[in-house]
Amino acid sequence: MAATAAVTNAPRGGQPAAKPAQVSPRRTFAFFCMVFGMFMAILDIQIVSASLAEIQAGLSASSDEISWVQTSYLIAEVIMIPLSGTLSRVLSTRWMFVISAGGFTFMSFMCATASNIDQMIVYRALQGFIGGGMIPTVFASAFSVFPPEKRPVISPLIGLVATLAPTIGPTLGGYLTDLFSWHWLFLVNIVPGILVTISTYLLVDFDEPNFELFKSFDWAGLGFMAAFLGSLEYVLEEGPTNDWFQDEMVLVLTIVCVVGAVGFFYRAFTAKQPIVDLRAFTDRNFLAGSSFSFVMGIGLYGLTYLYPIYLARVRGYSSLQIGETMFVSGATMFLMAPIAGFLSRKMDPRVMMGIGFTAFAFGTWMMSGLTKDWDFWELFVPQIFRGVGLMICMVPINNIALGTLPPERIKNASGLYNLTRNLGGAVGLALINTVLNDRLDLHLQRLRDSVNWGRSTAVETLDAMTRNFQSLGSDAGIAAIKTLSNMVRREAMVMSFADVFLLLTVLFLGLLLALPFIKRPREAPAGGGGH
Repeated sequence: MAATAAVTNAPRGGQPAAKPAQVSPRRTFAFFCMVFGMFMAILDIQIVSASLAEIQAGLSASSDEISWVQTSYLIAEVIMIPLSGTLSRVLSTRWMFVISAGGFTFMSFMCATASNIDQMIVYRALQGFIGGGMIPTVFASAFSVFPPEKRPVISPLIGLVATLAPTIGPTLGGYLTDLFSWHWLFLVNIVPGILVTISTYLLVDFDEPNFELFKSFDWAGLGFMAAFLGSLEYVLEEGPTNDWFQDEMVLVLTIVCVVGAVGFFYRAFTAKQPIVDLRAFTDRNFLAGSSFSFVMGIGLYGLTYLYPIYLARVRGYSSLQIGETMFVSGATMFLMAPIAGFLSRKMDPRVMMGIGFTAFAFGTWMMSGLTKDWDFWELFVPQIFRGVGLMICMVPINNIALGTLPPERIKNASGLYNLTRNLGGAVGLALINTVLNDRLDLHLQRLRDSVNWGRSTAVETLDAMTRNFQSLGSDAGIAAIKTLSNMVRREAMVMSFADVFLLLTVLFLGLLLALPFIKRPREAPAGGGGH
């Protein structure tokens, strides 16, 4: 079986080395087709982020409703990701991926045909749920099909896709919306999706289905997991903007989340065939890699969210301008991928992660000096450090988490590992929005106190503005006060952005302190089992 190749490792105790396993060109090409499918699934998380205003106008949606174009996708995807391990063992990698890619492609077409916001939310949820199965399936295949000596090439590839896709999502989305229409955010998936579905059906033969597992399928565990993860994602997405438990729906779903979590973990430890096998967390390397993946999710999705809202709210950028500015990080990651692969062969993974965390922290520290005037070139260098940091970190984190597990545990572990990154992103966005809102209120109060107490600079500025609006007659004073109020709010907003970047700097510097406690990963023993 191909999975046996995953545990062909370096010799021990002077024993002769096993002959490296060979991977056929057919399987290699099939795997690359799967990687492209994963790229589309991750890309679609963020491809709409820079174009929500256009979608809102096209569907006549309210400002509260339009955020669900993104939220519904995330909630559905986060439920499928851990479920995919069980489904791929039941259906086989081939059929799991064919169904995921084909369903994702069809729902992309349906999203493009949506005529109102309700249809769009349903189609996006189905698109995220069905397509979410592609992501962990690719990670599992990378570590079960390819032997360890191939991983310096494969790990940077999947690391690049996992980090690059959400980063360039706003860029691609901005271009498509500006050049064509928002419908092309979804239509762009059709032709590649059909090709990925057909090629996977014809070429993938990594393992065989095991339909006997359906007899002991844990339906109760599935229900509890859906309630737990779905409501958790909703609470983290909507809580910051709805004053958390002051909102009735957030409070109700928090209770659902707690009940679902209790039921899910009970079933995970008592069911004969649990929907998710949590035993992978008993592996020290997997636990460490998943923890780092969680924090990297905060940095990956958090900054992909922060940059566009700064550029839109403070700089007034269009979706196309936001996309062009965000392209810097994506280009940096693309160029860093082969370098990260080379370093993974030469360097202790803990040292690589230390370099990556430092680069990421330095980039966010530079952003803590943010002003209202920062433009493309001021954001250029911080984005380069962000791209370098993400790419250098993701390769060793992937290897630490999945590289030494026995093949029979890879599929479930891959789902859990990818779940931690997505949950990190959800927690990160909730944290960022909460800090932004709280610090905005604080800075607004402080700035208004400075203005209201008759500071000479504020009085002089108000007088000058009033004179500029003299053409409005008696309304000149009101216009001047409104303009000054907008200036105060803008400055408070910029200061709150700077506070968030400083918080992220502290977070990533804190990860450096954890590195000495990480055990250097060793290769799994040869012959660790198969499917």
